[in-house]
Amino acid sequence: MEDIELIQILWNYMKMHHELKHSDCIIGLGAMDINVANISSELYLSGYANKIIFSGGLGKITYKLWNETEAEKFTKIAMSKGVPREDIYLEKESTNTGDNFRFSKRLIEKEKLNIKSCIVVCKPYDEKRAYAAFKKIMPEYEVIVHSENVSCEDYYKKNGNEWVNVLVGDIQRMEMFYKKGWQIKMDIPQEVWSTYKILVKKGYNKFILKNEHDEGDKKNIETELNKIL
Repeated sequence: MEDIELIQILWNYMKMHHELKHSDCIIGLGAMDINVANISSELYLSGYANKIIFSGGLGKITYKLWNETEAEKFTKIAMSKGVPREDIYLEKESTNTGDNFRFSKRLIEKEKLNIKSCIVVCKPYDEKRAYAAFKKIMPEYEVIVHSENVSCEDYYKKNGNEWVNVLVGDIQRMEMFYKKGWQIKMDIPQEVWSTYKILVKKGYNKFILKNEHDEGDKKNIETELNKIL
Protein backbone atom coordinates (compact mmCIF):
# COMPACT_ATOMS: atom_id res chain seq x y z
CA MET A 1 0.00 0.00 0.00
CA GLU A 2 1.34 3.46 -0.94
CA ASP A 3 2.05 6.03 1.79
CA ILE A 4 -0.79 8.29 0.64
CA GLU A 5 -3.28 5.42 0.98
CA LEU A 6 -2.13 4.79 4.55
CA ILE A 7 -2.23 8.50 5.37
CA GLN A 8 -5.78 8.64 3.97
CA ILE A 9 -6.93 6.10 6.56
CA LEU A 10 -5.71 8.29 9.44
CA TRP A 11 -7.05 11.43 7.72
CA ASN A 12 -10.53 9.89 7.44
CA TYR A 13 -10.48 8.83 11.08
CA MET A 14 -9.65 12.34 12.25
CA LYS A 15 -12.65 13.91 10.49
CA MET A 16 -15.69 14.89 12.60
CA HIS A 17 -18.06 15.90 9.74
CA HIS A 18 -19.83 18.54 11.84
CA GLU A 19 -22.42 20.73 10.17
CA LEU A 20 -21.80 24.47 10.46
CA LYS A 21 -24.33 26.66 12.25
CA HIS A 22 -24.27 30.11 13.84
CA SER A 23 -22.32 30.16 17.10
CA ASP A 24 -21.23 32.75 19.65
CA CYS A 25 -17.54 32.59 18.83
CA ILE A 26 -14.92 31.19 16.48
CA ILE A 27 -11.76 29.80 18.08
CA GLY A 28 -8.90 29.57 15.59
CA LEU A 29 -6.22 27.20 16.84
CA GLY A 30 -2.68 28.37 16.22
CA ALA A 31 -0.60 26.32 13.80
CA MET A 32 1.91 26.65 11.00
CA ASP A 33 -1.05 26.22 8.61
CA ILE A 34 -2.23 29.79 8.03
CA ASN A 35 -5.39 28.52 6.36
CA VAL A 36 -6.76 28.23 9.89
CA ALA A 37 -6.74 32.04 9.93
CA ASN A 38 -8.21 32.22 6.44
CA ILE A 39 -11.07 29.83 7.26
CA SER A 40 -11.78 31.58 10.58
CA SER A 41 -12.01 34.90 8.74
CA GLU A 42 -14.33 33.48 6.09
CA LEU A 43 -16.66 32.10 8.76
CA TYR A 44 -16.77 35.47 10.53
CA LEU A 45 -17.41 37.37 7.30
CA SER A 46 -20.13 34.87 6.37
CA GLY A 47 -21.94 35.62 9.64
CA TYR A 48 -21.34 32.36 11.51
CA ALA A 49 -20.11 34.27 14.59
CA ASN A 50 -19.45 37.88 15.58
CA LYS A 51 -16.14 37.38 17.36
CA ILE A 52 -12.94 35.39 16.90
CA ILE A 53 -10.44 34.14 19.44
CA PHE A 54 -7.07 33.33 17.93
CA SER A 55 -5.25 31.04 20.33
CA GLY A 56 -1.55 30.34 20.02
CA GLY A 57 1.85 31.39 21.21
CA LEU A 58 4.71 29.62 19.45
CA GLY A 59 4.36 25.86 19.14
CA LYS A 60 6.65 22.94 18.43
CA ILE A 61 7.06 23.97 14.78
CA THR A 62 6.25 27.67 14.55
CA TYR A 63 8.85 28.72 17.11
CA LYS A 64 11.42 27.83 14.45
CA LEU A 65 9.61 29.74 11.69
CA TRP A 66 8.11 32.96 13.06
CA ASN A 67 9.15 35.86 15.29
CA GLU A 68 5.58 36.64 16.32
CA THR A 69 2.98 34.47 18.01
CA GLU A 70 0.52 32.40 16.03
CA ALA A 71 -2.32 34.53 17.43
CA GLU A 72 -0.65 37.75 16.27
CA LYS A 73 0.08 36.39 12.80
CA PHE A 74 -3.47 35.08 12.40
CA THR A 75 -4.91 38.41 13.56
CA LYS A 76 -2.99 40.27 10.84
CA ILE A 77 -4.32 37.85 8.24
CA ALA A 78 -7.90 38.25 9.47
CA MET A 79 -7.68 42.03 9.51
CA SER A 80 -6.31 42.02 5.94
CA LYS A 81 -9.46 40.16 4.93
CA GLY A 82 -11.75 42.71 6.58
CA VAL A 83 -12.35 41.35 10.07
CA PRO A 84 -12.54 44.33 12.50
CA ARG A 85 -9.78 44.34 15.10
CA GLU A 86 -12.30 44.96 17.88
CA ASP A 87 -13.95 41.62 17.17
CA ILE A 88 -10.69 39.67 17.53
CA TYR A 89 -9.37 38.44 20.88
CA LEU A 90 -5.82 37.13 21.22
CA GLU A 91 -4.61 34.33 23.45
CA LYS A 92 -0.82 34.39 23.04
CA GLU A 93 0.49 31.99 25.69
CA SER A 94 -0.55 28.49 24.63
CA THR A 95 1.93 26.11 23.06
CA ASN A 96 -0.27 23.01 22.83
CA THR A 97 -3.86 21.99 22.13
CA GLY A 98 -4.86 21.60 25.76
CA ASP A 99 -3.66 25.08 26.65
CA ASN A 100 -5.38 26.49 23.55
CA PHE A 101 -8.65 25.63 25.24
CA ARG A 102 -7.64 26.24 28.87
CA PHE A 103 -6.38 29.72 28.09
CA SER A 104 -9.22 30.53 25.70
CA LYS A 105 -11.69 29.62 28.43
CA ARG A 106 -9.79 31.84 30.86
CA LEU A 107 -9.93 34.70 28.33
CA ILE A 108 -13.68 34.24 27.86
CA GLU A 109 -14.23 34.43 31.60
CA LYS A 110 -11.84 37.34 32.13
CA GLU A 111 -13.38 39.43 29.36
CA LYS A 112 -16.90 38.40 30.47
CA LEU A 113 -17.76 37.39 26.93
CA ASN A 114 -21.26 36.04 26.42
CA ILE A 115 -20.21 32.78 24.81
CA LYS A 116 -21.98 29.43 25.08
CA SER A 117 -21.17 27.91 21.71
CA CYS A 118 -17.98 27.81 19.65
CA ILE A 119 -16.79 26.89 16.20
CA VAL A 120 -13.27 25.52 16.59
CA VAL A 121 -11.20 25.90 13.43
CA CYS A 122 -8.17 23.63 13.20
CA LYS A 123 -5.97 21.82 10.70
CA PRO A 124 -7.93 19.45 8.43
CA TYR A 125 -6.19 16.39 9.85
CA ASP A 126 -6.67 17.34 13.50
CA GLU A 127 -10.44 17.63 13.97
CA LYS A 128 -11.01 14.65 16.25
CA ARG A 129 -8.17 15.47 18.64
CA ALA A 130 -9.31 19.09 18.85
CA TYR A 131 -12.81 17.87 19.66
CA ALA A 132 -11.59 15.41 22.30
CA ALA A 133 -9.53 18.09 24.06
CA PHE A 134 -12.30 20.70 23.87
CA LYS A 135 -14.91 18.38 25.39
CA LYS A 136 -12.60 17.60 28.29
CA ILE A 137 -11.58 21.18 29.04
CA MET A 138 -14.68 23.16 28.01
CA PRO A 139 -17.53 20.65 28.45
CA GLU A 140 -20.08 23.32 29.32
CA TYR A 141 -19.77 24.87 25.85
CA GLU A 142 -21.33 23.61 22.63
CA VAL A 143 -18.79 22.98 19.91
CA ILE A 144 -18.56 22.50 16.16
CA VAL A 145 -15.16 21.52 14.78
CA HIS A 146 -14.37 22.79 11.30
CA SER A 147 -11.41 22.94 8.94
CA GLU A 148 -10.39 23.66 5.37
CA ASN A 149 -12.42 21.72 2.81
CA VAL A 150 -9.59 19.91 1.07
CA SER A 151 -8.85 16.31 0.15
CA CYS A 152 -6.03 14.38 1.78
CA GLU A 153 -4.31 13.95 -1.59
CA ASP A 154 -4.49 17.67 -2.45
CA TYR A 155 -3.28 18.66 1.01
CA TYR A 156 -0.36 16.25 0.66
CA LYS A 157 0.57 17.63 -2.76
CA LYS A 158 0.38 21.20 -1.50
CA ASN A 159 2.16 20.80 1.84
CA GLY A 160 4.58 17.92 1.37
CA ASN A 161 4.85 15.25 4.07
CA GLU A 162 6.15 17.07 7.15
CA TRP A 163 2.62 17.40 8.53
CA VAL A 164 2.18 13.62 8.35
CA ASN A 165 4.54 13.32 11.33
CA VAL A 166 2.10 15.47 13.32
CA LEU A 167 -0.89 13.40 12.20
CA VAL A 168 0.81 10.14 13.17
CA GLY A 169 1.83 11.60 16.53
CA ASP A 170 -1.73 12.74 17.15
CA ILE A 171 -3.06 9.21 16.69
CA GLN A 172 -0.80 8.14 19.55
CA ARG A 173 -2.04 11.05 21.65
CA MET A 174 -5.70 10.11 21.12
CA GLU A 175 -5.11 7.14 23.42
CA MET A 176 -2.25 8.36 25.62
CA PHE A 177 -3.81 11.71 26.50
CA TYR A 178 -7.16 10.11 27.32
CA LYS A 179 -5.33 7.88 29.81
CA LYS A 180 -3.67 10.99 31.28
CA GLY A 181 -7.07 12.63 31.70
CA TRP A 182 -6.31 15.39 29.19
CA GLN A 183 -9.06 14.61 26.69
CA ILE A 184 -12.18 12.49 26.42
CA LYS A 185 -12.07 8.92 25.12
CA MET A 186 -12.52 8.43 21.39
CA ASP A 187 -12.65 4.90 20.02
CA ILE A 188 -9.80 4.01 17.69
CA PRO A 189 -10.56 1.21 15.20
CA GLN A 190 -7.99 -1.55 14.79
CA GLU A 191 -7.41 -0.52 11.17
CA VAL A 192 -6.33 2.93 12.36
CA TRP A 193 -3.95 1.50 14.99
CA SER A 194 -2.43 -0.87 12.46
CA THR A 195 -1.96 1.93 9.95
CA TYR A 196 -0.42 4.16 12.61
CA LYS A 197 2.15 1.45 13.44
CA ILE A 198 3.02 0.96 9.78
CA LEU A 199 3.61 4.68 9.26
CA VAL A 200 5.78 4.87 12.37
CA LYS A 201 7.92 2.05 10.96
CA LYS A 202 8.08 3.92 7.65
CA GLY A 203 9.73 6.82 9.44
CA TYR A 204 6.85 9.19 10.22
CA ASN A 205 7.91 9.24 13.87
CA LYS A 206 9.21 12.75 14.47
CA PHE A 207 6.56 13.54 17.09
CA ILE A 208 6.10 10.08 18.57
CA LEU A 209 6.43 9.98 22.35
CA LYS A 210 8.30 7.16 24.01
CA ASN A 211 6.24 4.52 25.73
CA GLU A 212 5.66 5.84 29.23
CA HIS A 213 6.36 2.37 30.65
CA ASP A 214 9.73 1.94 28.97
CA GLU A 215 12.60 1.63 31.40
CA GLY A 216 14.43 4.93 31.84
CA ASP A 217 11.56 7.04 30.54
CA LYS A 218 9.35 7.26 33.61
CA LYS A 219 11.03 10.37 35.00
CA ASN A 220 10.83 12.26 31.73
CA ILE A 221 7.42 11.34 30.31
CA GLU A 222 5.44 14.17 31.92
CA THR A 223 7.94 16.79 30.79
CA GLU A 224 8.00 15.39 27.27
CA LEU A 225 4.22 15.19 27.06
CA ASN A 226 3.78 18.75 28.28
CA LYS A 227 6.23 20.04 25.69
CA ILE A 228 4.43 18.42 22.76
CA LEU A 229 0.81 18.18 23.98
